[in-house]
Amino acid sequence: MSRPVVTRFAPSPTGYLHLGHAYSALFAQARARDSGGRFLLRLEDIDPGRCRPEYETAIYEDLVWLGLSWETPVRRQSEHLADYARALERLNDAGLLYPCFCSRSDIAASTTAPHGPDGPIYPGTCRRLDPGVRQERLARGDSHVVRLDMARAVSRTGALCWHDTARGPQTARPEQFGDVVLARRDVATSYHLAVTLDDHLQGVSLVTRGEDLFEASHVHRLLQALLDLDTPDYHHHPLLYGPDGKRFAKRDRSLTLRALREAGHPPETVRKMAGLLT
Repeated sequence: MSRPVVTRFAPSPTGYLHLGHAYSALFAQARARDSGGRFLLRLEDIDPGRCRPEYETAIYEDLVWLGLSWETPVRRQSEHLADYARALERLNDAGLLYPCFCSRSDIAASTTAPHGPDGPIYPGTCRRLDPGVRQERLARGDSHVVRLDMARAVSRTGALCWHDTARGPQTARPEQFGDVVLARRDVATSYHLAVTLDDHLQGVSLVTRGEDLFEASHVHRLLQALLDLDTPDYHHHPLLYGPDGKRFAKRDRSLTLRALREAGHPPETVRKMAGLLT
C-alpha cells in the first residue's frame, strides 16, 4: 500500500481557470485521495501587476463547482513575504546572491550565449561589477533584481538528484538556467524561491504540475539543498491541448470554467472533458 501523500494545486489569480487548470487540480486531488493523504490549495499571488481579487474569488467558486475540497487555511503567498525575505537573507549571508541592474534589453543586447529553459542565459555582467560601483548604485536606489550565483551555488552543494514518479530518477542540472532571479524589482521574491519554500513549509510530499515546469525542478532541487529544505517527489503530468493543437491558456475565454458553467455544462461533463482531452 502506498504511503499517504500531500499534494497541492497552486494557481495564480491572474485570470479565470480553464480546462488545463481543472485537469491539474483534479489530478492532484486524486493522487492525495487515492493514497489517503491531503490536498492543499495555495494562491501564488506575488505578481501585483496582474493578480486581481475577482480572479481569486473565481478560483474558489470554480473549484467548489467542480466538486473539489481542500484543507484550510489557504496559503496566499502575498501574506508570507517575510518567509521569502528570511530565505534570501540566508542565501545572501552565504555569499550566493548579487544585485543585477541589467534590463531585459541590456541582456538581449550583451549576450550571444545559448538559451536556457527561461530564455537567454544571463552573461553575469553584474556578478563581475566592481564592489564600489555596486554599493554606489544600491545606495542611489537603482532598480535591480537579485540573482543567484549559480556556479558558486552548485559548487557548494555538489551533485544532487530528485525523483519524478513518471520519469524516474533525475540528476539535477540547475546550471542550465544560469544565474536565476530570486527576487524581482516589484516584489521581493520569485516563482522559484517562493514555490520551493512554500512546498517545504506546507509539508507537500508530492508536487504535481504540468510538464512545462519539469526543467524548473532542477533549480528547485538546488534551492532545497542550499536552504536545508525537504525534497518531495514530483510528477509532471501532460498538458491539455484543444482541437487546434494549441495549449489551453487563460486567453481562451470560451474554455474557462466560468464560461463552460455559464453555457450550461454540468461539472460532471467538465470533469470528463478535463480527463479526456490529453
